[in-house]
Amino acid sequence: MQSLARSCIVLTGASSGIGLATALGFAREGAHLVLAARDPRSLASVAAACERLGGQALAVPTDVTDPAAVQELAQTAIRHFGRIDIWINNVGTGAVGRFEAVPMESHRRVIEATLLGHLHGAHAVLPHFRARGRGTLINMISIGGWVPSPYGASYAASKFGLRGFSESLRAEVSDAPGIHVCDVYPTFVDTPGMSHGANYTGKSIKPVPPMLDPREVAARIVALAKAPRASISIGSVAWPARIAHAIAPDLNGRMTRRLIDQAFKHANPAAISDGNLFDPSEGHAIDGGFRKDMKPPISAPIAVAAGIATLGLWLAYRLKDHRRRID
Repeated sequence: MQSLARSCIVLTGASSGIGLATALGFAREGAHLVLAARDPRSLASVAAACERLGGQALAVPTDVTDPAAVQELAQTAIRHFGRIDIWINNVGTGAVGRFEAVPMESHRRVIEATLLGHLHGAHAVLPHFRARGRGTLINMISIGGWVPSPYGASYAASKFGLRGFSESLRAEVSDAPGIHVCDVYPTFVDTPGMSHGANYTGKSIKPVPPMLDPREVAARIVALAKAPRASISIGSVAWPARIAHAIAPDLNGRMTRRLIDQAFKHANPAAISDGNLFDPSEGHAIDGGFRKDMKPPISAPIAVAAGIATLGLWLAYRLKDHRRRID
């Protein structure tokens, strides 16, 4: 493991949730941080908190949907700290609602922020990594890169796209052993992100349990920066969900949609909102506050059982279909 003391780390989406927790985690390691998000006041607050923990921090207000702004973010980091050692693409947002009920400009914005924002970051830092012969790029993706999200089509498109992008990029830099491209796949995390995102359902929405503590995800990112590897999955249901989707993707998607439909039936009404798609979020914290109302979390054995149950349903469905064709 490499020490992170005095390493220069660029972190986008640093003003709340996983980004804020990760910034504080790196500050405790004595890192030099370049923090990016859209809201200057929130960034200044995060930078001050990092300084109190022993890190050095520079706040650079940046909209990652603007490639020129991201290029300037990289150059500012290099001018201020002399180099970039680690770049973390952490921005992500979503729009919840039936595909046709979500305005097309909102779908476009989700993809610009969540997918193109990562591309802009990689495009800005990779020439610097190539010139130095080393560097680590960490892409925050989520289990949504493996499992589809009914009522979150553009979010799913972004996350599936990110997985392909990151794997392709990792193959490209395989000729440079000192450069690492790392993927992070957490399950649902209790951050303000669900509240900040766009909601076109007319219903109050909550993440699906079990939910991870953002600090747990942040700790794993810090560990990944110390010892880079291709990818990490975080959360007890991450692998069972991936296996269930690999075995029976359509069945898995239909079951998920039915569960969400049931949740919508019992949810409280909520205003239609663009959330933080076009303007910075109001209110910045690490936690979303959803875990306090959450039922006891699903344990790993139960999650595995759910995957096995999905396999059984798929096998029963295929057997029934086979018998129908014989008849």
